[in-house]
Amino acid sequence: MPVSSSLHAGMQIIAAQAQEGWESAMKRILLSAVFGFGIVLGSPAFAEDVVTLYAADGLHDGKPNWAQTQFDEFTKQTGIKVQYVEAGSGGVVERVAKEATNPQADVLVTLPPFIMKAAADGLLQPYTPAGSDQIDPAQKDKGGMFVPLCYNYMNFIYNASLGEPPKTFEDMLNPKFKSKLQYSTPGQAGDGTAVMIQVIHAYGSKEKGFEYFKKLQANNVGPSSSTGKLTALVNKGELFVANGDMQMNVNQMKTNPNVRIFWPAGPDGKRSTFAVPYYIGLVKGAPHADAGKKLIDFLLSKGPQSTLSSMANGLPVRKDVNPTDDAYKQFHKLMEGVTVWTPDWNKVLAELKDDAAKWREVTGN
Repeated sequence: MPVSSSLHAGMQIIAAQAQEGWESAMKRILLSAVFGFGIVLGSPAFAEDVVTLYAADGLHDGKPNWAQTQFDEFTKQTGIKVQYVEAGSGGVVERVAKEATNPQADVLVTLPPFIMKAAADGLLQPYTPAGSDQIDPAQKDKGGMFVPLCYNYMNFIYNASLGEPPKTFEDMLNPKFKSKLQYSTPGQAGDGTAVMIQVIHAYGSKEKGFEYFKKLQANNVGPSSSTGKLTALVNKGELFVANGDMQMNVNQMKTNPNVRIFWPAGPDGKRSTFAVPYYIGLVKGAPHADAGKKLIDFLLSKGPQSTLSSMANGLPVRKDVNPTDDAYKQFHKLMEGVTVWTPDWNKVLAELKDDAAKWREVTGN
């Protein structure tokens, strides 16, 4: 909103609320002017021209980045400024939960199983975005609480100075990785939870999977609430190996040239991974629900979706968007020889609390 418009709005407030006193009216003018200048405050704003988005890290990495580019275009088209709050996949859901009696966020973007938890805990409200008919029905919540925003896959990263990555999960137990290996916390970070899911899958049972985590703890630096922060540590050589996800890591490799992506094989010698899409949903009780709906519609429209691969190294969710850029081709080339499987997310969510507790027990974290 232009400053002149903000001040004009402020004068209208004075006229309408004169009985409230000069001090109260002036506070309203100042708030209107602040948001007109686009100043980001320490807590979410409640101006009519602001929409607040809580998001897991990844799509806002680097400069320029896909998320901010889309936010700027959205503001240009609608006059609505996007206030962006970032944390780990579980962290953003925890914040929405804490604020449930007084919602601050309008839109939530996070990874599975945390988006499913948000829906199950009544933190989201149903909304059918424009163009959602172009999204695979199997990927959309049956209750209409969330839809995928960007397709993505779990992976690991290593420092290029190693020459080659660990070929198997067992190789990661090598003493040379002591205090040089770290993965984000299962049950708290979406990518960390993905590590737990993948290890259990690779070893064929929870018993064997947790036995592996107990052994791996000898090399693990310790818990991390955010996966995105690990990339810089790998790039600098402070870590040799960490976990991540393809969209985030391929994008981060532009400014972290020593980072490489890999998938270790399980005991059967096979490399595999699974999809961990960024999902988007409308927060229940959103203070600016209409603006939130507009933002969701915009991010899922053909324009922003068509630039996901070139700008964010993610994959579009719309069936009518088919990129031809080099990044899109690189994405598929990296995954050659890697089998993609699909977790039962309802089962994952139902058992997550117990599994995370078991992980803490065996690792001492």
